[in-house]
Amino acid sequence: MKYRDGIFATIALALTSVALAGVVYTDAYSQAASAEASGVRALTEAATGDTIACADTAMLSSASDTVQR
Repeated sequence: MKYRDGIFATIALALTSVALAGVVYTDAYSQAASAEASGVRALTEAATGDTIACADTAMLSSASDTVQR
């Protein structure tokens, strides 16, 4: 039983490695990776306030604009 579990684990690891290698070498993976990188870059710029696509940025950082209930 112990040996059988080890054999199945080894086969599963080998098949997973082959499947992952197949996905990495496709065009879909490279396109998704570049899209993710550009999205993370845009989110980082927006979070730091370097670039904001808004005409009136004074309203974004104003401390006096609080919501009152």
